[in-house]
Formats: sequence, C-alpha cells, structure tokens
Amino acid sequence: MKPLLIIGLGGGLGSIFRYLLQIYAGKTLPMAFPLGTFLVNVIGCFLIGLLFGLSNKYLWLSLEWRLFLITGLCGGFTTFSTFSYESVGLFRQGNYPVLLLYIFASVLAGFLATLGGSALIR
Repeated sequence: MKPLLIIGLGGGLGSIFRYLLQIYAGKTLPMAFPLGTFLVNVIGCFLIGLLFGLSNKYLWLSLEWRLFLITGLCGGFTTFSTFSYESVGLFRQGNYPVLLLYIFASVLAGFLATLGGSALIR
C-alpha cells in the first residue's frame, strides 16, 4: 500500500505542474502548435533521463524516491495521452503540416532530451 501512496502523491504533484506549465505556455505564446504539451513532454523526458542517470550512478536514490520522482512525478507530469489526443484533433481539422511537425518534433526532442539527461549524469 505504501508504494501506491508514494506514486499517487508524486503523480498528483506532476499533474499539477503539467497543468500550470500548459496554462502558462498557452497564455504566453498562443499558437496553433500545442506548445504547452510539447514543452511538458520534452521537460518530462529530460527529467526521467536525469533521474534514471542519478539512480544508476548514485545508490542514494532509494526505491521510495524512485517511485515518487520517476513513476509518480514524471509519470503524472508527462502527457503522451494528451499528445495523442491533440494529434487526433489536428488530424480531424485537416491540419496535416502541423500534425506531422508536432509528431516528429515531439518524438525527436523527447528522445534527445532523455539522452541528454542521462548523458549529463555520466
């Protein structure tokens, strides 16, 4: 039961952080491209890479902290379900150039951010 509570607490905080960043991005830089979700995905991928790197390099990151930070916080923060939903919306609008840009940029930037976060710790 304790691991579920740890994950739930982290996931709740991650969801709150995601919401706040998406609201801020939407108000600061309004555009057709879903920038808020894009930023959340890239930042979340970087954080997951960074935390995995830390947990592999330094043994002080306990199982409870990994559950809280990686599974909970980052899991609640990243938004690939929202990414998919917004992609379907762009598809249904017939906005194919933005759809392709969004998909390609999200996957490539997420991959590079995860790689960068891991490499930063090495």
